[in-house]
Amino acid sequence: MSTSDRLGRRRCLLAICAWPAGGMAQAPERIKIAAASNLKFVLADLMAQYRQQTGVEVDVNLGASGNLARQILQGLPVAQFISADEDRVAELVTAGRTVDGGQRYAQGRLALIVPQNSALPLTQGVAALVRAMKPGDKFAIANPALAPYGLAAQQVLQRTGAGPLGGQQLVLGENIGQATQFVATGAAQAGITALALAQAPEMAARLRFEAIAPALHAPLHQRMVLLQGASAAARAWHRYVLSPQARDIFVRHGYGLPQ
Repeated sequence: MSTSDRLGRRRCLLAICAWPAGGMAQAPERIKIAAASNLKFVLADLMAQYRQQTGVEVDVNLGASGNLARQILQGLPVAQFISADEDRVAELVTAGRTVDGGQRYAQGRLALIVPQNSALPLTQGVAALVRAMKPGDKFAIANPALAPYGLAAQQVLQRTGAGPLGGQQLVLGENIGQATQFVATGAAQAGITALALAQAPEMAARLRFEAIAPALHAPLHQRMVLLQGASAAARAWHRYVLSPQARDIFVRHGYGLPQ
């Protein structure tokens, strides 16, 4: 056997010895979850930190909590549901789709928003702003039938004496993200959204906002739950979202601590 043949055989043997036991190394599992649209920016930060710490990727399907719960009941293949309320989680628990009753992870908050160049009296509160709107102006909220933040916004309008809005003034987004976009793009002249969306740096050039007092609506207890068949990787991610370091990120994005 020539010297080059012996070297080649040695390289082959070294490569075989270095191969992981059991065959090729497996890529980290990608975790699929469903989450309420108000979580868009906080989840981006949470997923980035988790990926940095573990190498695990999380794929999220954002939408209105009501729509997501219905899709999960119809077979949407996700391991976790992070809702904007507790009622939608309860629906899945009752249907036997979850591993337990879930956990509260944050307290949601609302904000009154207008486009950056708006002359409406933002700081004077919801009622004063609505009174200052012109007859053709639009006020955007998420659909109360689908989105917990939309239901809370409806309560704010009622409790402040600002609603119901007349004619075609009230426009409904399919979820809180869409309602926010209506205002950010100027399709609506004002609206109510999640504080976490309103204060995101990505919205700073497009929106101005004023936080709404929590007393003006029912508490937005946000709950999440693991679904039947959730893998060990999904359970580890679930524990991370409940961890103190994740809670700090929620607070930084404008959420209250779970109560």
